Amino acid sequence: MKKLHFLFILIFLLIIFSGCEEKQNKINRYIQNWTGVNGVLEVYAGEKLVKRFIKIDKLSTAVATENTFQRPYRYGYGILDENLNFKKDENEKKVYFEFSDYSTNYIFFENPNN
Repeated sequence: MKKLHFLFILIFLLIIFSGCEEKQNKINRYIQNWTGVNGVLEVYAGEKLVKRFIKIDKLSTAVATENTFQRPYRYGYGILDENLNFKKDENEKKVYFEFSDYSTNYIFFENPNN
């Protein structure tokens, strides 16, 4: 019975992971939304780092309230890392932020230190 159960699970996983790439991406996004991502958003003025947000679970694209058109900005919640040390210090709080899709002065990545 255990072998049969294992076989069904294996076949199910093979079907899921052999499907189209978009389906795999949706599954990956669902898992990330559920487990969270320790994201970092860095904002630059030229070559100088001016803001850093840490412990971001995801960035979202704004959608109009009257229809389904996407708006040209992204938003999220994260801790404003005021002293740029990659740690939440006592005085640092979780804040809302947004930035334009037309902006090229930001980098979003998963924190490799945690």
